[in-house]
Amino acid sequence: MSGGAKDRLAIFPSRMAQSVMKTRLKGAQKGHSLLKKKADALNLRFRDILKKIVENKVLMGDVMKEAAFSLAEAKFTAGDFSHTVVQNVSQAQYRVRMKKENVVGVFLPLFEAYTDGPDTYDLIGLGKGGSNIARLKKNYSKAVELLL
Repeated sequence: MSGGAKDRLAIFPSRMAQSVMKTRLKGAQKGHSLLKKKADALNLRFRDILKKIVENKVLMGDVMKEAAFSLAEAKFTAGDFSHTVVQNVSQAQYRVRMKKENVVGVFLPLFEAYTDGPDTYDLIGLGKGGSNIARLKKNYSKAVELLL
């Protein structure tokens, strides 16, 4: 018996001790099965999240390429408008809200983007390159949604 004395419980052999040990065994088996179900549910949720991340990563390349081209088009038609945009922005239009999702007793953070109020910059670029700037806004808003 190598090291077996550490793993054994010192119990007097009686019917009462046997019933106590049976209830402890049932409790341990029940706890083990519950933990196994919890681990399986968390593993399934992890795989779903990982699948969404991979899909978004593939889509992100195309969306960012399209957004970069629309930025180049807008700069070509409307000139350098970066200083105007930086000076006129007072607060962020897109905001991030965090919720907690309960998955078998474990709270996972869930982030979602939302717009705060109406678009105050609808009429920007009417003078020169308005359609390109509108397309630029649309493409970069798609990119922000994919990032979250």
